[in-house]
Amino acid sequence: MLYPKPMTRTFATATSRQTKVFFGVFVLPVLAALALGGGQPAAAAAAAITWVAEPARFTDPQRREKLARAFPAIDQNIADFLRREKVPGAAWGVVIDGELVHVGVSGLRDVAGGAPVKPDSVFRIASMTKSFTAMAILQLRDTGELSLEDPVEKYLPELRQLRYPTADSPRITLRHLLMHAGGFPEDNPWGDQQLAISEARFDELLHEGIAFSNSPGIAYEYSNYGFALLGRVVSRVSGMQYKDYVQRQILRPLGMRSTTLEPQAVPPTRLALGYRREDDLWNLEPQLADGAFGAMGGMLTSLDDLARYVGLFLDAWPPRDGAAKPPLSRASLREMQQLWRARPTVVTRSAAGAIALNSGGYGYGLRISQSCDFGHIVAHSGGLPGFGSQMRWLPEYGVGLIAFGNRTYTGWGGVFDDALAALQQTGGLLPREVQPAPALREARSGINSLINGWDDALIERLAAMNLFLDRSEDRRRAEFAKLRETLGRCRERPGYLYSENALRGDWVLDCERGMAQVSVTLAPTVPPGVQHLELRALPPGADIAAVTGLPPRACPR
Repeated sequence: MLYPKPMTRTFATATSRQTKVFFGVFVLPVLAALALGGGQPAAAAAAAITWVAEPARFTDPQRREKLARAFPAIDQNIADFLRREKVPGAAWGVVIDGELVHVGVSGLRDVAGGAPVKPDSVFRIASMTKSFTAMAILQLRDTGELSLEDPVEKYLPELRQLRYPTADSPRITLRHLLMHAGGFPEDNPWGDQQLAISEARFDELLHEGIAFSNSPGIAYEYSNYGFALLGRVVSRVSGMQYKDYVQRQILRPLGMRSTTLEPQAVPPTRLALGYRREDDLWNLEPQLADGAFGAMGGMLTSLDDLARYVGLFLDAWPPRDGAAKPPLSRASLREMQQLWRARPTVVTRSAAGAIALNSGGYGYGLRISQSCDFGHIVAHSGGLPGFGSQMRWLPEYGVGLIAFGNRTYTGWGGVFDDALAALQQTGGLLPREVQPAPALREARSGINSLINGWDDALIERLAAMNLFLDRSEDRRRAEFAKLRETLGRCRERPGYLYSENALRGDWVLDCERGMAQVSVTLAPTVPPGVQHLELRALPPGADIAAVTGLPPRACPR
């Protein structure tokens, strides 16, 4: 793996609509669209594509250096956590733009032998395996070998005799299983102990039937059983064992040479042993062999390998032209990282009164959530007897965290929250900036010109077809004149206050007697016309973020 020159890889060992003009409120809503006549020559139509924008990008050249300043604090927080929770050994890393730029290790991978954890130690990652299974299903979908809407029994006829909870229950589909909506009960304690069962025993379980807690498709309920079924589908459709398919189609293309479903395949000098704490002693947990439930939680991996895997998902953003890297298209990788089955939102307050938001649910083999600080978080944890792990990343920020521990259900959630907070404090954890389409830049230039001097021809060129139907041209001219009278002449301030997408943006102008906020949304026409325009007068020195509420926040400030 290559590491960036600007940031060397670091290694840590841690032990109305009425127009009113006065300062504070000047609202001018404008709804519009400009239709493009048909019959234009192809060359002219191609030249008129003004709605395509450049991909979003990071704009701070010091971003990586700033983020690196958080690494000591992250290491210290993890060291404190490991000591407090009495975790025998651990390894963790920070991934930026797909590169493992910081590594930390602590403690022992083998307590009895006194062998320390090293950067290349291999840990079991349990349920983090589910995203590999989901990726395999999407690969087969993308090659036309199955559909997510197919009933599972199409590939597993042994499910045709299932007793569903109600007569109106739908047949379970592959999509149901991918997003934990198959209707099966949550089964973590039971499911963990099924990892190593034989295919024959799996057949017996299916013959005995599956108990339902819900009708399929109506609720989220985490199901290891469901992902074991998906693993069997991969085998049936591909014609090879699940572990062989994943090795050939996912691990090998990614260069994940240390990743396997079989503990015996890991060199003993690298294998992390798992433990549980009882009576203040470490008790060794047996390494469960790969079995029929391996698709739900059998994977073992190293920091370098998992960083490659997380980097693949990060590389799916932003959408852009150019060839994709194997083993899955960027579009399908982004599909996996979308919310497909919601869970109830939880809002709490800390002891200090701060609001905390946990909203989201499940994608395909991945947990998707939103917090007060981040609108799109992708993650998954893994827990088995002897192990606890987590991977978490922020697609729009290009940053991810990975960690392994060899104590039963090592819980990394709070540690990762603290790590993201430390990264935020550096000032370098910022999302990519959306780039405006040429049509939005043209609209911005034209509206700024109209604020300083009305031009009938210009507004007619920018506006959409309902502009003067919604409000007469005379009234709109008067509204712009009133704003100019209130603020005086205005000059453009560089950048955007907020850009939600390539065809929608807010910006600010500095004026002689205050500031003007402009909000614009373009219509889905070619070329895009201005369909919404709002102008607002702000007093000199106003706190723009407080007054405008932009950029928007999920929680009150």
